[in-house]
Amino acid sequence: MDVIESDFSGMSDSALWAIANPIMDNLMAASTEINHAKHTQNFTPRMRDIVTPDHLTEVCLQYQREKGLFTLREAVAVFKRPDSAVFVWKQTFSKAKGEFVAEMVLVHQNGRYLVDHVMVF
Repeated sequence: MDVIESDFSGMSDSALWAIANPIMDNLMAASTEINHAKHTQNFTPRMRDIVTPDHLTEVCLQYQREKGLFTLREAVAVFKRPDSAVFVWKQTFSKAKGEFVAEMVLVHQNGRYLVDHVMVF
């Protein structure tokens, strides 16, 4: 995308998914690797303050022990607001049975799309 759009409500769903999926791919890979620098590279300062290296390690070790690694992820919905977009995916794990929810909130700051919240539950 050549032009960085800052009003999410005016963007198409396909344009938003094209931004969100590579960011979520990176988050999932970095989480599997327990790589803090890679995991937080697209975070807002607020999120970086929350997700310290120790916090990331603790969370990743716990979910990997209990649920295994991330496997299939399927887009479910995107919710648009003028200043953010919320993405919801159906997520599965290698050990845990059933379907889980992955969600991410993207904002636009300083010319970049950044993660202001992310969770798998």
